[in-house]
Amino acid sequence: MADLRNRFPRVFRWIEEGEQVEVTKRGRVVARLVPPPAGKPRKFRVPDFEAIQREVFGDNPPLFTPEDSAFIHDKGER
Repeated sequence: MADLRNRFPRVFRWIEEGEQVEVTKRGRVVARLVPPPAGKPRKFRVPDFEAIQREVFGDNPPLFTPEDSAFIHDKGER
């Protein structure tokens, strides 16, 4: 673990070159770092939230106002 912490750039290069790295703590393997599978890189897709909302609620989505949000609170009231 200490080598991983202190020499991460070197370990990272090994992984980029295709090598599998085992992380040990007191002689026991606690993690295995492996490069991603070869081939086409996976891309993150952002969900179409509007389509999901139409699917769930149809053409009549619920109307929310800022007061409905649990995250908005008046800083003047303390």
